[in-house]
Amino acid sequence: MKHVPALALLSALAASVACGGSSPPPGGGADSGVGAGAASATADSTDNRGAADDDRALLELEDQWAAAVVKRDSVTFERLLAPGFVYSEDDRTMTRDQVLREIVSGADTVRSAHNEEMRVHHFGPTAVVTGWLVLSGRGAGGAFDRRFRYTDTWARRDGQWQIVAAHDYLVPARRK
Repeated sequence: MKHVPALALLSALAASVACGGSSPPPGGGADSGVGAGAASATADSTDNRGAADDDRALLELEDQWAAAVVKRDSVTFERLLAPGFVYSEDDRTMTRDQVLREIVSGADTVRSAHNEEMRVHHFGPTAVVTGWLVLSGRGAGGAFDRRFRYTDTWARRDGQWQIVAAHDYLVPARRK
C-alpha cells in the first residue's frame, strides 16, 4: 500500500507570499543551513540580506505547509502549487491535480507534521529546499510514524515563491 505520497509533499510546502529584499545573484549557489524553521544570515552584503530574507520566507512556507497537511487545507495547497507542478516519490510521479486530490481525500490521517534540518540552496530566481519531513498519524494499517527526505524546487514568479517540483523519499521503517 502506498504511504501518504501527496501528504509528504504537501507538508513540505506552504502558502504563497510575496518576498521582500533583493534576489540573490544568478547562479549564486549560496546555501543556508537551518534547523527547524530558523534562518540565518551569513554575511552583511545587500545580496546576502536578500538571500536571508528569501531563506526566512521559504522556510516559513515549508512550515506553513506542514501545518496545512494536518488540516487538509486545500486552499493553501491550491495557492502554492505552480501550474505544471510535478511531484515524484519513490517509483511514481504525480501531476498538480493528482496531488491536490490525494491530499484532500487520501486514506491516511496525519495528526502531526514538522520539518527538520532544512537547508536553502539558491540558484538565482530559483531555490531548492532540502530537509526531513516527520509525520505521524493513522492509516489503513494502523498508527504510523514516517520520515521523508525531501527536495523541493521553488521559483520566484511575479515576486512570489511557488513550488514547481518536489521529490520525497520515504525512509523504510526500522524493524523492531
